[in-house]
Amino acid sequence: MSTASPKILIVKLSSLGDVLHNLPLVWDLRARLPNAQIDWVVEEAYVHLLQPLLSKDGFKGIDRIIPFGLRRWKKHLLEIKTWQQFFAFKKQLQEVTYDTVIETQGLLKSALVCALAKKTPNAVVAGLANATEFSGYEPIAKNFYNHLVQVPIHTHAVDRSRLVMCSAFDWPVIKRADTPQFYGSQIQLDLSKAAIPELITPYVLFFHSTAREAKRWSNEAWVALGNELASRGYQVVLPWGNATERAVSVELAKQIPNALVPPGFSIEEAFSVIAGAALTVGVDTGLTHLAAVLGLPTVEIYCDSPLWKTEGYWAHHIRNVGDIQSPPSTEEVIKASLELLTRPT
Repeated sequence: MSTASPKILIVKLSSLGDVLHNLPLVWDLRARLPNAQIDWVVEEAYVHLLQPLLSKDGFKGIDRIIPFGLRRWKKHLLEIKTWQQFFAFKKQLQEVTYDTVIETQGLLKSALVCALAKKTPNAVVAGLANATEFSGYEPIAKNFYNHLVQVPIHTHAVDRSRLVMCSAFDWPVIKRADTPQFYGSQIQLDLSKAAIPELITPYVLFFHSTAREAKRWSNEAWVALGNELASRGYQVVLPWGNATERAVSVELAKQIPNALVPPGFSIEEAFSVIAGAALTVGVDTGLTHLAAVLGLPTVEIYCDSPLWKTEGYWAHHIRNVGDIQSPPSTEEVIKASLELLTRPT
């Protein structure tokens, strides 16, 4: 293996928040191995999260994004087109022979990607040796790594990824004092005004929905927060991702003056929607974490997931409230929100 310019494959397939919390690896690797080739395999739905980090003139980031269509393929397993697409993915993956594979997900599907990748005879394939609490983990995945990394069971998602990476290269552990970068000051994101004409500045985003019902904050609390912010001149915007979530947004909007239920928007469009907000308030879900990693004013609400797992610890204008089985009070969230909205710019 060439220590000066190794070929490195990152495997982090999904989901939105997990991919975001893996982004610091790109910056960490570039700081130590500026001439490395860095490729990343990711589910096709999350390619937009990585595109701003693609290498270009004057910037070295990710050299290849390799989309993985497993979620779509599983719905059409018996179709010839599905298998054609899978073999096209395999061909693209195997165009490069890797010296190091870093797999931070610990699932069979991501471990199988490691197995499919072409590797040098002495390649390091680093992955998790154990589960961390409240995270998905499939022990069978360990069979596909040759470098198992033991991590503390209570480890933040960013710290966990960094531990696997550092172990793969036998580097000292990166401390939190070395603040993780996600998109970084060098990245010019397209944060032009979102194509939602009804948005009125200043507005506050409420990401109230999440995949697991227990992680939701109560509708009554959202209404109380919304009325407080509306009374101070902010338009409350209630995005949604499916019909059930839209129905909740509509119900909340009925009880908050001048609230808006916007049209559906993509992850790509979410960048500009979030960037234009005076504040984002959300439960433990991917779009809330997007606001935090963009370095924007964010209140993260934890109701039934541990704060230590994904809290935004890297910026002064992020507030983390609540904890597992301990939802924050309405007063706590209102206080955190007003602190950020009235802070000196």
